[in-house]
Amino acid sequence: MQTHFLEMFHTLNDHFTEMGQHVNQQINRATQAFVDHDQGKANLVITTDQQINKAEVQLEKEALELIALQQPFADNFRAVISILKASADLERIGDHATGIARETLRLKSSVRNADIEKAVADLSELIRSMLADILEATAELNTELAISVAHQDLQVDEQYVRIRHTVSTTLQQEPDMAQVSSGYLLVVKILERIGDHIVNLAEEVVYNVDGEIVELNLGKTQPELVQQALDQK
Repeated sequence: MQTHFLEMFHTLNDHFTEMGQHVNQQINRATQAFVDHDQGKANLVITTDQQINKAEVQLEKEALELIALQQPFADNFRAVISILKASADLERIGDHATGIARETLRLKSSVRNADIEKAVADLSELIRSMLADILEATAELNTELAISVAHQDLQVDEQYVRIRHTVSTTLQQEPDMAQVSSGYLLVVKILERIGDHIVNLAEEVVYNVDGEIVELNLGKTQPELVQQALDQK
């Protein structure tokens, strides 16, 4: 039974990684569509979101079949449950990418700010790097890497606060940016939420390996750290 379980679990894990890579691609496409004002690419993100939804359903089916057929105990059961829970976070991240794409379609204003859009793209790049690393940590059961990724969410929170402040300041100086400013604020909030989901994925790695339920979101447990980081720059 152990051999069969490992074979099925490796397949499950591989499918989880593939789903995560697709989600990462969606974040990239959605952000590029937003900063490039590319409605065609935005529509592509929206239409391909169903693939992520189907991938989550398939992962759930495989996980439940694995539990039913192999009846895993203790560590093995925990490993399956952690993948099952993590796939829900990936699906939510995919939904958030779609939200960015929909905002691209909503914005009709020709008044844009290149500096703010560069900051949005940089924040997206940080998040995509974190997601790639957490997928690696999940595959390798690397808790050290998972915790390191979770702590990078402080950088996400810091950049989010900075962009929000820049948008607010710019709007005061350029009132005609009202519509696009609302779009900037929504998109960076979506990216910040994706960072929180990545922290959830890191927590699942720790749970899988150690059996401990931990809170790795320093922005929640130690919010003063974000302000300290802002004050130092």
